[in-house]
Amino acid sequence: MKTKDYVKDLKTKSIEELTGDLEAAKKELFNLKFQNATNQLENTGRITMVRKNIARIQTVITEKKNA
Repeated sequence: MKTKDYVKDLKTKSIEELTGDLEAAKKELFNLKFQNATNQLENTGRITMVRKNIARIQTVITEKKNA
């Protein structure tokens, strides 16, 4: 999914759904970091993608709270 489509999808969700997505993304990031530390992770670029998605989710949550 392209970034613009992902952000549009995030903006249509409620704050509760975004909070759930944020929690899931943070768990995924933890698992990826753990796999990387134990040399089991092949695609290390996935860590960067998940970190950016977390930032995007947090940005949309902040926008909705301030609106």
